[in-house]
Amino acid sequence: MDLRQLEYFVAVAEERNFTRAAERVHISQSGVSAQIRQLERELGAELFDRSARAATLTTAGKAALDHARAALAAAGAVSQAVGEVTELIRGRLSVGMVIGCTITPLFDALAAFHRAHPGVEISLLEDNSDRLVDGVRANTLDLALIGTPNATHEGLDALTIVKERLVAAVPAGHPLAERRRVTLRDLSAYPVVCMPPGTGLRTVFDQVCAAQALHPVIALQAGAADAIAGLASRGLGVAVLSESMAAHYRDRLTARLIDDAETPAFLSLVWKPAHSPAVRAFLAHGRKAFGMSGAG
Repeated sequence: MDLRQLEYFVAVAEERNFTRAAERVHISQSGVSAQIRQLERELGAELFDRSARAATLTTAGKAALDHARAALAAAGAVSQAVGEVTELIRGRLSVGMVIGCTITPLFDALAAFHRAHPGVEISLLEDNSDRLVDGVRANTLDLALIGTPNATHEGLDALTIVKERLVAAVPAGHPLAERRRVTLRDLSAYPVVCMPPGTGLRTVFDQVCAAQALHPVIALQAGAADAIAGLASRGLGVAVLSESMAAHYRDRLTARLIDDAETPAFLSLVWKPAHSPAVRAFLAHGRKAFGMSGAG
């Protein structure tokens, strides 16, 4: 017997149908049937009862199933271990990135990873943070760079890249530009330009406002810091940004720390604890690009 036969056997057992199993393993139904017949001849017993519409396991099939799964898992572990030692990492790496991200070390990490592991196909998806976290949990993304109000996420590992307070950014001549201190109540007297719901920065802003029963008017929303700064610089509202975001627009906006918005916004990489060699390799490049060290 070989691993291919065991894979087909497990597929039919789990799908309870030869046609669906064939679609799952990407070969013809006749190919699956032939390989399982050969496996049955080698074992000297039928593994499936084919008399009904569904392919159900015989007593011998039930006895074989757990062992077949264990053999496939062991083979996968061998392949992974050898791949890690030889650094021959292949496959796909799906990375999520929060909308409007301008954190260039992420791009440096992707470039370094691609140079080191050209056999890995990289895909990059831009979305809001809530959907990116859902994608990591659902295994449609391997890892994601998100904006978040939390340092930890249930069921996920996380590496904090940035931890910052919120600021109000306004053009010269705006009343808030003349103040040394700005509070949420001060800010609420003016229209606000900020990130949309589902982003970490907006979640933090909504939380600190709710804690004081304040309801500022969100005049405009944009997913990119450039757009928020551009709107604010034209007098369309007070920009709510993180400290590092606002620093890029010193030439046209004056930033004031919001004194009573003490909850920080985090920019973090998140991934599942059980991850592939590709994810592990990318995290090593990510820590280097972001100037960090240590396990996560």
